[in-house]
Amino acid sequence: MKLLLVSLLACLVAVAFGRPQNKYTDKWDNINIDEILESQRLLKAYIDCLLDKGRCTPDAKTLKDTLPDALENECNKCTEKQKSGSDKVIRHLVNKRPEMWKELSVKYDPDHIYEGRYKDQIEKIKA
Repeated sequence: MKLLLVSLLACLVAVAFGRPQNKYTDKWDNINIDEILESQRLLKAYIDCLLDKGRCTPDAKTLKDTLPDALENECNKCTEKQKSGSDKVIRHLVNKRPEMWKELSVKYDPDHIYEGRYKDQIEKIKA
């Protein structure tokens, strides 16, 4: 009986941890995006991480790992806070840092797939 209970518990733990998550981690959702966007040093560090030009902080590494899937799947695993934050970042880059936006576009959308998919949204946020 004890062996059966331990086996059942082990199976339940395996199922719980093996289940795919339907959202990205919200561990970094309380980062102050405005502070990053207002700081040339911080913003450059994030962009350099995304472009493989510099070291990545743990949160930047998570962003870098998540970004391709988020682009491909229209951020359907993003929390509401992540969607709001990404809109803010995109608006800032498109309007105030177009050179950074261009570099990111070249790296993450070399075939212009997402450019076409998100064209209307990008046009709406241009100043």
